Amino acid sequence: MSDLPRLLDLAAIRALYAGGCSVQDVIAAAARRAEDADPSIFITRSPSAYLMAAVEALLARAPEPGSLPLWGVPFAVKDNIDVAGLPTTCACPAFSHVAEADAAVVQKLIEAGAIVIGKTNLDQFATGLNGTRSPYGIPRSVFDPAFISGGSSSGSAVAVAAGIVCFSLGTDTAGSGRVPAAFNNIVGIKPTSGLLSTRGLVPACESLDCISVFALSTADGVTVRRLAEGYDPADPWSRIAEPRTLPRDGLRLGVLAPADRDFCGRSAHAALYAQAIARTGAEVVEIDYAPFREVAALLYEGAWVAERQAAFEDTGVSIEALDPVVGGIFARAASFSATDAFRGLHRLETLNRRCQAEFDKADVLLLPTAPRTFTVEEMLAEPVLRNSQLGLYTNFCNLLGLSAIAVPAGFAADGLPFGVTLVGPGFADDSLARLADRVHRASDCGCATEQGTIIPPLPPSADPEDRIELVVVGAHLSDMPLNHELVALGGQLAARTRSSPEYRLFALPGTVPPKPGLVFSPGANGPGIEVEVWSMPAAGFGRFVAAIPGPLGVGRIKLANGRSVSGFLCEQWASEGAEECTQYGGWRAYVANRATVLS
Repeated sequence: MSDLPRLLDLAAIRALYAGGCSVQDVIAAAARRAEDADPSIFITRSPSAYLMAAVEALLARAPEPGSLPLWGVPFAVKDNIDVAGLPTTCACPAFSHVAEADAAVVQKLIEAGAIVIGKTNLDQFATGLNGTRSPYGIPRSVFDPAFISGGSSSGSAVAVAAGIVCFSLGTDTAGSGRVPAAFNNIVGIKPTSGLLSTRGLVPACESLDCISVFALSTADGVTVRRLAEGYDPADPWSRIAEPRTLPRDGLRLGVLAPADRDFCGRSAHAALYAQAIARTGAEVVEIDYAPFREVAALLYEGAWVAERQAAFEDTGVSIEALDPVVGGIFARAASFSATDAFRGLHRLETLNRRCQAEFDKADVLLLPTAPRTFTVEEMLAEPVLRNSQLGLYTNFCNLLGLSAIAVPAGFAADGLPFGVTLVGPGFADDSLARLADRVHRASDCGCATEQGTIIPPLPPSADPEDRIELVVVGAHLSDMPLNHELVALGGQLAARTRSSPEYRLFALPGTVPPKPGLVFSPGANGPGIEVEVWSMPAAGFGRFVAAIPGPLGVGRIKLANGRSVSGFLCEQWASEGAEECTQYGGWRAYVANRATVLS
C-alpha cells in the first residue's frame, strides 16, 4: 500500500479499507510511524508479535472491513491505563509491570475492532498539566518543538496530532485531557466522571479521575466515547448515565467577564477568545468566575493533594524514585490532616452552591482551555507556578461533576494554536458535542497541523433526545450473526449488563440463525441474563422494530441496576416445549456450551 494519509481519522481509515488495503498493511504503517516519530511520544511501542496477534484475533471474529465500528483502527493508550501484555509504567521505571488484563475501556475498544499501537508518555503518575515530568523524555508541540505539548496526557495528544494514530485515550483529573488538545489543535473530550469505567486505570486522584479521548474532530471523539462508555458494576466510581439535553434554540452561553479574562500576558488570546464567543451565535451571559477559581485552587492547594498521596502509597514505589517536582507535590500531602479533608469537602459544597447559581444564568460555559502555552525552558524554570497557570480554567470541572469538550479556536500570529472548552452539566456529554462541533467548524482552523482539514459530521445523533436505547439478548449481541443489522442502522453499543432475576431464557426451535426468547417470569429468582444495551437513532430504532418477526417483540426489560429499557421479549406460548437455557446466564454462554457438546 502507499503511505498513510498525513492525518488519520475514522473516515481516512475506512477509506483505506474500502480501497482494498489490508489491515496488516495499515497497522504495520502506523507502527512504522510510531517507530520513526519523536521517541518521547511513546513509552512502549506495541511489539510486532502483539500487533500480529491482535490482527489475527480481529480477522478470526470479524473478517470483513466495516463489520465492527472501529475495525482495524489504530489507537494509543496513555501509560497509566492497562493494556494486557504490555507494561504499565505511569512514567516511573520503578513502577513498571506487565498488565495482566485490559482496562475496561481498552477491552471495549478492542472488541469494537481497534488495535493498540502503543502506550504513550505522560507526566509521571499523571501529576501535571505540562508534559515535562517524565524520565522517558518530553513530548513537544507539533507546531514548535521549543514549546510544551501540555499534559499530563502529553504523548496521547501528540500521537493523534502527529498522525500516528486515529484516536487515543488520556486521563483527565484537572485538565490533562483538555490542555494538550488545545496546544496541538485537536479535540479533547472529558466525559462526565463515571461515564467511562476507570477499572484498569492507575489512580491519580481516585474520586476525580476520568478517562478522556483525543481525536481530530468532535465526531470521531464522540464515536469512540460512546463505544467506551457504560456502567461498570466492578468499578465503584462508575455511574449510571442520566442524559441531560441542552437547548437547541435560545442557548445561553456563560462567558468570562472582562476582569476574569486572564491570559498571563498573551493579549492575542484575549482576541481569539472574543472571536470564539462571537461565532457561537448564542445569547451571551457574563458569569462570576470567582467561585470556579476557588474550586480550582482546592485541587492542588487543598486536601485533595492527600488523595494523590494515598493513590501513590498503594504503588509501593519510594518517593525517592520520583521526578523531583512530582515527589515534592506528594510530600506536601503530609501537611494535611483528616480535619483539613473535611473542611475542604465542606468548603467545596459551599462553593458548589455559588457555582450552581452562576450556571443557573447559563446553559453551558465557554472558557479558554488554558490562558497560554509556555516553552519547555520556561516550564522547567518555574514548574509549579507555570503548571498552576495552565489549570486556571480546567481544574474545577471534576470537583463539580461537569462534562467538558476542548476544541480548536484559532491561531495567534506566532503560529501557535489557541483552544476553548465547552463546559456543561454532568451527563450533558452528547448534547454538549453539538455545540463543540459548531465552535470547531466556525473557527476554520482545521485539525492539528492541517488547517484545511475537512471536519466530518457528528454521528447520528449526538443528542440523547434523538436516540433510543434497545436491550438485545441473542443473535444481535456483539459478534453474533445479526449484530450487523444494528450497526447498519447507526446503533452504538452503550453497555453490557444483566437483566434482573425475573427473566428466563429459551432456545426457540426452528429459527435461522438460532435465536433465544426472553420471557418475563414474575417471582423467578434466576441468575439474570447477559444483555447488551444499544443506543439507536430514533429513525433506525423504528425501522428495526418494524422488521422483528414473531413471536418476538419489543417491551420494557428491567435491568439488574433497576433501570427499565426497551428490548426483545418473547411471547409466553413460544417457550412451551423449548429448551430452557436460563442456567447458562446468557445466549452467548449457551451457544458456546452447545458448540462444545456437538464437537
